[in-house]
Amino acid sequence: MFGEGPLLEERYLNVRRRRSDYRDDPPPSRMVPGRKAPPRKKARQKRGAVTSVAMGFYKAIVVLSALIVAVYIGFSLMIKAPEQKELPKPPQTGSSLGPNFGADTSTANPAVPAEPVLNRREGVYNILLAATDKDGTRTDTMMVMCYDTVKQTVGVVSVPRDTLVARPDEHVHLAYGKGGVEQRVEDISQMLGIPIDGYIKVNIKGFITLVDYLGGIDFYVPCNMDYDDPIQDLHIHYKKGQQKLGGQQAMEVARFRKNNPDENGRSTGYSDTGRTQTQQKLLIALAKKVLAWDNVTKINGFVEIFNKNVSTDLTMNELLYFAGQAMGLDPSSAVETATLEGNGFGKYRNNVKTYKYCYELDPEKTVETVNRLINPYDRDLTLKDMNIAKADSYHN
Repeated sequence: MFGEGPLLEERYLNVRRRRSDYRDDPPPSRMVPGRKAPPRKKARQKRGAVTSVAMGFYKAIVVLSALIVAVYIGFSLMIKAPEQKELPKPPQTGSSLGPNFGADTSTANPAVPAEPVLNRREGVYNILLAATDKDGTRTDTMMVMCYDTVKQTVGVVSVPRDTLVARPDEHVHLAYGKGGVEQRVEDISQMLGIPIDGYIKVNIKGFITLVDYLGGIDFYVPCNMDYDDPIQDLHIHYKKGQQKLGGQQAMEVARFRKNNPDENGRSTGYSDTGRTQTQQKLLIALAKKVLAWDNVTKINGFVEIFNKNVSTDLTMNELLYFAGQAMGLDPSSAVETATLEGNGFGKYRNNVKTYKYCYELDPEKTVETVNRLINPYDRDLTLKDMNIAKADSYHN
C-alpha cells in the first residue's frame, strides 16, 4: 500500500499539468475538427486596448471640464461688480422744497435729531436710460433704472422731459440746457436725492435698428393714433389694439402724444406722462425679446448695433457684469415701472425769462415713487434729501 505512494504522486502531478494546459488550449476531445483554438491571449489584448482608449478619453473629458471650470472662474473673477457712486454735490440752485439738501450739518442745532446716515445697499445700481430726439441734441426720454442684482428686480421711473429744474441762467425744462446727458444725470441725481452710477443713451436710429433686428415686437397700442407733423416728417396712424410693430412703427408709437386737432381745434390722446408709460411698456417688450434664449445667437449683431448707436460712460467690465447678471432676470415679473407725477402747468422765472408749462413734481408722490422703485439706500428718503424745484405760478 505504501509502496504505491510515489506512483500516486506522479499521477497527481500529471493531472495538475493537464488541467493547467486547458487554460491556454482546450484538450483535443473538446475541439471541433478543422477549427483552430480561439486566441484567448489576443482577446485579452484587445480588451486592454479598448480600456486604455476609454480611460484616455475619460481623462481628456476630466481635463477639459477642469479647464472650462478654471476659465469660468477666472472670467468671473475678472468681471468684478462695479463701484457704487456717491451723490454729486453741490445741489442745483433756485427755489426748492429741500433747502438743506447737501448742506453741512456739523453746526446744526443739537436738539434737532440728524437724519440717519445714508448707506448704499450692496449690489443695487442706478442707471439713467436716455434717448435723444431726431436731431440728437435733446435728451427726449429719460428713465432711471434701479437694478437689484441680489434680488433680481428692476424698478424703472420715467422723468418727464419738461420737469422743472431751477437753473438760474439756462432753460429750466429738464430736456434742455447745456451739458448733454452728463448734465441730465447730475440734474436728476440732485433733484431726487439718489446717486446714478452711469448712463446709457441710444439714438432713434439705434432703437429702430434693434427692433428690426429682433424681427419686430408684439405690442398693444393704447389708443387710436392719428397725428401728422410735416416739419419733423412724422406721421403716426395706428388703431388701438394688439399690433406687430417694426422698428419705424415702434418709434412712432413711442413718440406719440396727441392726435391732430378736430374741427373745433381740440386734440385727443394723452399727456407727456402717458407717453412715458407707453415708452416703458415698449422698453419691457424689447427687453423680453433681447433676453429670449432664441436670440442668444444674435449677440454679434447686438454688439454691432450697440457700438454704432449707443453711447455710455460704463466700462466694458461693467457692461459685461450687468449683461451676465441680467441673464437670470425675468422681465415679465421682475420689472416694475412708474412715472413721476406732477403739474404740467407751472411757470418759472429765472434770470433769463419766464418759462411756461413747466412740469412741477408732486413732492409727496415723488418721495413715495422714488423710495418704492429707485432708492438704492438702506433707509427711506425724505424731502430733506431731495431738491425738488417749485413753480412760481400756474396757468389758468
